[in-house]
Amino acid sequence: MRVVHTRAEVREWSRSQRISRRSIGLVPTMGSLHEGHISLVGLAREAADATILSIFVNPLQFAPSEDFDRYPRDLEADLEKSSAAGVDLVFAPSVAEMYPQGRPWAVIVPERGADVLCGRTRPGHFSGVLTVVSKLLSIATPDIAVFGLKDYQQLTLIRRMVVDLDHAVEIVPAPIVREPDGLALSSRNRYLSESDRRLAGRLSGALRECEYLFQEGERSASAFRDGMAAIDGEGVSLEYAEVVHPDTLEPLDEVERGTVCALAARVGSTRLIDNHALGNLFNRG
Repeated sequence: MRVVHTRAEVREWSRSQRISRRSIGLVPTMGSLHEGHISLVGLAREAADATILSIFVNPLQFAPSEDFDRYPRDLEADLEKSSAAGVDLVFAPSVAEMYPQGRPWAVIVPERGADVLCGRTRPGHFSGVLTVVSKLLSIATPDIAVFGLKDYQQLTLIRRMVVDLDHAVEIVPAPIVREPDGLALSSRNRYLSESDRRLAGRLSGALRECEYLFQEGERSASAFRDGMAAIDGEGVSLEYAEVVHPDTLEPLDEVERGTVCALAARVGSTRLIDNHALGNLFNRG
């Protein structure tokens, strides 16, 4: 496995893969790798001949009050996991390397889909996400790029950006990877205390109940929203519980197969998100 820190090195590597007629799979991450990230690498390796994993904590997607400085970083451990997973190239740039002119003048601002769900309380977040993803796609020129379904709103916006801006890449969604009790894997889970960790299971529990309701024939979106909202209180502070269209993220009155139930909550001081598309087997871990 090769490790590089500059855009020029990535472009040189990508050109060499093209000369050798090898397809490229990209896995963008912010590091602090866990089994969820490793599953993305597995999908990239299945779909492409060579895999690049980026490790970059992007300041553009953090508000001043958010945890940019606190976000977990452990490059040495990440490199070990990347090597074991079969990554061919790791791109681990500095902030100055990604934004050599300082905060960019030109950014991608989504016209739709960013003012709902997480976007309500994180203004500017998805502009930062789309800007850095667009840069990574331009630098690495991959054939495919893999993103997890856990960040459903992010995945939806990236898919639209790729279509709307004619990026020549296929976006591959990866299933949510969960702990045995159902908690979705996240780099932020390490912030949870032992007691918070037990409370965090309420999020996935609420989504399991949504799938049960759907299988029992319930179709009123309000029933699903009310069921998810019941986790609020006693150490869990609900931010939102929404039932949305899988492509447009618009709220729905009635559900059908594929409708997405999504929620966000703070458990202690840690913000967690999760979602489930109705009509699919709920993965407990």
